[in-house]
Parts: sequence; structure tokens; C-alpha cells
Amino acid sequence: MKLILPDGKVLEVADGIRGRDAAKAIAISLEKKALAFSFEGDLMDLDAVIPGDGHFAIITDKSPEAKDLLNHSTSHLLAQAIQHLYPGVLFGFGPSIEDGFYYDMDLPVTLSEEDFPKIEAEMAKIASKNEPIVRKDITREQAAEIFKGNPYKLELIKEIKEPISVYVQGDFTDLCHGPHIPSVGFIKHFKLLSLAGAYWRGDSKNKQLVRIYGTSFYSAEDLTKYLANVEERKKRDHRKLGRELGLFMISDYGPGFPFWLPNGLVLRKTLENFWYDIHTKEGYVFVQTPIMLSRELWEVSGHWFNYKENMYTSTIDEKEFAIKPMNCPGGMLVYKNSLHSYKDLPIRMGELGLVHRHEASGALSGLFRVRTFTQDDAHVFCTREQLNGEIIRLLKLFDKIYSIFGLDYHIELSTRPEKKYIGDIAVWDESEKILAEACSQSGRTFKVNPGDGAFYGPKLDFKLRDSMGRIWQCGTIQLDMNLPERFDLSYIDQNNEKVRPIMLHRAIFGSIERFIGIITEHFAGAFPTWLAPVQIQLLPVNPSIHEAYTEELKDFFQDNSLRVHIDDSEEKLGYRLRNSQMMKIPYTLVIGDNEVKDGTVTYRAFGQKDQITVSKDEFLKLIQADIKEKRLQKAE
Repeated sequence: MKLILPDGKVLEVADGIRGRDAAKAIAISLEKKALAFSFEGDLMDLDAVIPGDGHFAIITDKSPEAKDLLNHSTSHLLAQAIQHLYPGVLFGFGPSIEDGFYYDMDLPVTLSEEDFPKIEAEMAKIASKNEPIVRKDITREQAAEIFKGNPYKLELIKEIKEPISVYVQGDFTDLCHGPHIPSVGFIKHFKLLSLAGAYWRGDSKNKQLVRIYGTSFYSAEDLTKYLANVEERKKRDHRKLGRELGLFMISDYGPGFPFWLPNGLVLRKTLENFWYDIHTKEGYVFVQTPIMLSRELWEVSGHWFNYKENMYTSTIDEKEFAIKPMNCPGGMLVYKNSLHSYKDLPIRMGELGLVHRHEASGALSGLFRVRTFTQDDAHVFCTREQLNGEIIRLLKLFDKIYSIFGLDYHIELSTRPEKKYIGDIAVWDESEKILAEACSQSGRTFKVNPGDGAFYGPKLDFKLRDSMGRIWQCGTIQLDMNLPERFDLSYIDQNNEKVRPIMLHRAIFGSIERFIGIITEHFAGAFPTWLAPVQIQLLPVNPSIHEAYTEELKDFFQDNSLRVHIDDSEEKLGYRLRNSQMMKIPYTLVIGDNEVKDGTVTYRAFGQKDQITVSKDEFLKLIQADIKEKRLQKAE
């Protein structure tokens, strides 16, 4: 058997050997470090038999895949400890996630975070035994017997194709596809983080289970760094900063329906104006479609049958209507309102559209999960020949916008769902290929996210990484050959014949609300000057003496379209300076005798200690350049 190693060398080994044996053949020291192996891109347990000739790599704790392996195995360790401490528990899912793992469970007792030390101690006790984690392939009947008292596992067993795999470690057995690390002894540096409620399989009609979140690392140092990061995230929580900075509020009279406060509305409108400006330059036209439309429209679009449980409905004049959960059908009607020639295409049609979706009350979270939000939507109608160029053009636009906010990202190609989808599979396959080719031609890498496409087409999802290292799903480009067919959209081609346009759905922020929540935490509330609700804070040293010049400066800056505020309270200057810093205002200007006499300003940029004195015209040029260039750092 010939194995192609990562460095291109070929290792010849006997047929039917395990991954562990191949690691030993490469180097004895490698066997000791080995956690699993990769064969033709698929991860496999270290003791699995290598299928045949192909690309082979050993996974160690330095490999990109190692983090998921450890966290998934730690979720099983958590479940084993819970089983020891709370007999009668029923387990649901226990996957690894971006920053750790969780396990959903139906517990016979009520848990709190105060129970975490006891659970962690039991986990450490089990891990110290270093029991192997062993995969077993079994039949459906055997699986049903093993999990006969657990309705959650039995439900899953009915849906899994044989052979069904379980993983055994000591006295604990779990239904799992794997792979896992070789033994529980590798799990040494972990922490349980929080508790939450989670409906079984994400369906609010099902029972709510307890979800325990945790994280695990290969070194104590990495765990310590991560926990410090978690504490920093708490300080940056957009709900906390939203209250402190006067951005938004949520009322019990409208759970999931944000109220925008004065500072927040300035921030929001600035973001929207930026969106309109950059899209105008990109050749977009803008529309506004109704919030409520009749059931018939949603039946044509497919939403009524695929999304009805998330829609708000009402009866008007004995006819059913629905508040729009998406803007797309309205955009279809706008396109269909006029005749179109091939010369008109592409049509890039943008809409900041307010939508409503019924989210479970337990899932609501500040601006991150709401029931009403504004999508920065756009629909591009184009010919088949224009499609590739339009996707590439969009990729450049996404990159430009995200870079302005200092947000890194990666792209995932989400393919056809297994069940809820419309259209022919051949059309789906072609659409997925087109998206993949456009990424490749743009020099952008992507990974495939199987089965996560929209019900009407595949999509490119943009996963943003913020300053805290967290990943956010925001932007999307969805290729749709189905809805134009369902809505009978057409244009007249060069031969004077009717042809279907191809449609691209796309959003860059995803939603205005959620994006504001993300950048609030990304910037820790210290927004770049161009976005900041208040850009300049004026502090007269003695309000009664320096008031006239301070008011003159306020008028001067406002006449130059700057957002300025005067703090002329009776508090001491030091207190007002600290307050300006706490409000994270980009520039604080102190106005005293020298400034009045010389016609100058003394400014301090947020986060800096130095106070710099310049003429008011010099300061104006400085801040205007800061805003025009959309700098992420304040000018010094």
C-alpha cells in the first residue's frame, strides 16, 4: 500500500495496517504524538485500518483539526461525568463548536453553574484513568438495545444508515460518528463555562433540554489565555455597552423588538448612509417593498410551505396575509412590474428591508437574535453570461466593506439541503459549480458546508472573525435559478425571445441590527470616528468663563458636518475627562484660557494620554481626514 505524505514522499506499508502503525513507521516519536489520521481529507481514528493507497497525514496537537478532536472528546467526558453524578440523565447531542463544545441533556435534577466544580472534578478523575476511547460498528438492532431507555438516541438511530458507530470509554457508551482522540488521558486542561436551555433538535415544539458549554485545550497556557479572552468578551458585551453608551434598549412590551436610542440611531443611520453611498457607486438602484403581503405570494415563493412556522400572519378582509420574513418576493414583483431587455441587465436592486421572524423567546439575545431586523438586501438579475462576472464583482465588494471595519473572514459554500429544497437537482449542481468557480477565479479559498443552502439555492456564506477571535455568520451570496422560474420572470434577448434571468440574493451586513451588535463588541464600543455617535466632546475648563469660545467651536464644527457635544456640567474637569473616555468619544477637546486667547484647541484622542494643542483649522483637517479615510485608529 502506498501512502502519499504531506511533504510529497511516498511511504510503502503493508495492506490493512492501522493509522497508528503507519505513524510508527514514519517515526516512533510521531506515534507518541499521534491523535488521529487523515486519509484523502477524511479524519479517522488512530486505530482505524487505512483504506488503501492515498494521501495520508498524522494529526497531532499542532494540526488544525486537533482542536475539534479534543473538544468533541471532552464533550463525551462531560457526559460520562454527568452520568456518574446524576443517574437517570438522558443525553442528546454533544458536538464540538468554534470555541469549545456543548452537550444537551435531559437531567433529573436542576443544575446551576455552582455545580461546575463538582462536575469538573469528576471529569478530571475519569481522565486520570486514561481509559481508551474505542469505536465499535454495530447494527441498528444492537444500537436500539444499547440506548433503549433514551428516546433522543432512539430517534437518531432510526435516521442513521448502517453500520452505526458507538464510542466506548470505560463505563460510558455514546452514539457517535467520530473520530476521537485515542484516550481520555489526553484531556487535561478544560473548563465548563455556562448553562443554557436548548430545544431538542432546535424545534420549539420539542422538550427543552439543558445545554452545558465548555472548552478544552492541549496546554494550560492556552486555556488561561482563552479564559482571559472570555472575561474580555464580557466587558465588550454589546448589551452592556448598549446601555452604557445609550445605543438601544429592549422592553418587556416587545421582546425581540429593539428600540433605538439617540446615540444608537445616529450610529445606525451613519451605517445605512455608508451602505447607500457605496452601493450607489457600484451601480445599484434602490426600492422599498411592503412589510405585509398576501398568502398567495408566499405560496408562489415557497416560503409558506418551507418557513411558515417562523412567519407572523394575520387575516385582513377574510384573506390571509403574512409579514415578510424576507424581502425576495417583493423584489420579484418589482422586477416583474416592467418589461426588460438584455440591454437592461444586470439590474442590481438594493433594499434595506425590515423583516420579521418568529424566534423562540429563549433564543432572543440583544441585537444578535431579534424578531425584527433590517436586512441589507440586494437582488442582482443577470444573464447566464454575466453571472460569473457579477459574483466576482460581489466578492470584491464584500472584501472592500469588511476591510473598512477591520474584519477578517473566510468563505463557506453551502450546498443543497437534504430535504427542504425546491427545483431540480441538476440545477442545484450547476449552481454550486458556478459559485465554486467564481471563488477560484477570484483567488479566494472556501470550504464546503454540505446541506446548509437556502431552500431555493446554494450560497456562499461569509464568516467574519472579530478582534476577539470569534466567528460570525454575516454576509451571503445566494445563487437562485428557481425563484425566477416560479415567478415567471423574463427578459427579451438579442433574438427577441423571452429568457429567464438568473438571480443573486446577497447581503453583506446580514442585518443592520446584528452587525451593529458585532461591531460594538469588535470595537469595544470605541467606534471609528466616522461611525461614532458623538465625534467631539468639548470641555470648557470653567463653563462661565470659557462658554462663548466653546459655543463658537461647537458651531464651527457643526457647520463642517461633525457631531459635537458640550459637557459644561458643574463637575470637575478631571471627572468630565474620565466620563468622556468612558463614553468612548473619539476626540475630547479641553478649552481653557490659552485656547481662548490663542484661538486653539487642546485635544486628546480616545485611548491616548497625550494632550495636543493645535489651531482649530488644523484639528478640523485632522478629524476630516480621519473620517474621510475611515481610519480604524484615531489620528495622533
